Amino acid sequence: MTDLAIVDAAPTPLRARVGTKFAYGTNGVREALLSFAVSNAHDILEEEILIHAAGRQVEARELAGNHGTRLHVVEDVGSGWLEVTYSALVDITRPTGDQVGKEIDFDRWVFTRPSRYAESDRLAPMAAQLFPDQTGVERVRAVTQWVNTHMAYISGASRGTDGAVDSILQASGVCRDFAHVVVALLRALGTPARLVSVYAPGLRPMDFHAVAEAWVDDAWHIVDATALAPREAMVRIATGRDAADTAFLTTRGGLMTFNRQVVTAQLVEGELPQEDPGALVRLA
Repeated sequence: MTDLAIVDAAPTPLRARVGTKFAYGTNGVREALLSFAVSNAHDILEEEILIHAAGRQVEARELAGNHGTRLHVVEDVGSGWLEVTYSALVDITRPTGDQVGKEIDFDRWVFTRPSRYAESDRLAPMAAQLFPDQTGVERVRAVTQWVNTHMAYISGASRGTDGAVDSILQASGVCRDFAHVVVALLRALGTPARLVSVYAPGLRPMDFHAVAEAWVDDAWHIVDATALAPREAMVRIATGRDAADTAFLTTRGGLMTFNRQVVTAQLVEGELPQEDPGALVRLA
């Protein structure tokens, strides 16, 4: 039994304009894999993708990933600049789209295994000692609260190679680190958990955001130990085992140099929900 309310994101009509603009210097890059597009689990009302590589406009090839993830491949990037502009208008009110189907049973096993950045096998003894009695929703709530109080959100405090173990030892990090620790601890306790990249209206400072998603009460529910943005307004981008599956930019060959990046996520209809830490929230 639990006194937690279950909320389907979003319970009232919400529409958001989300997007990103970024530019990277390129030197001999063969291919780039981009993950910035809104998941097709959402109702996408408008969308624009504009990509330039080495001074020419190019069309990206779209790949269908798991759980509604949409990836875009840019081939023969070359040398110069890779510039991307993306904008989408999304109806967040649509009922959740990733709660049923033949993937569920398989996912419940896959997302209980250790992965690159969520070393649940190494954390099993610690998790058992910290959370010896909780089950179900209470376990998810206890893990989330522990991560929130144990870790400090500090921009630049972690490296791209840090996993959950590193983050716990450092007791600090950014959203991906908080999510990795939540995912790893839940998996160590036998609760399936995965990582989701999102656009998050209300997030400050604005950026791509990473949250965890746990299988509890027969559905996937969003878990954000940073508590930096209301979960009901979040817009799914990519879903995977950890950040290795959800990185917004991956390249083959050559070198890339960061130049600039802007992420936007703003409601254009409806009011930003008040975050209720005690609620279970399902995302489209």
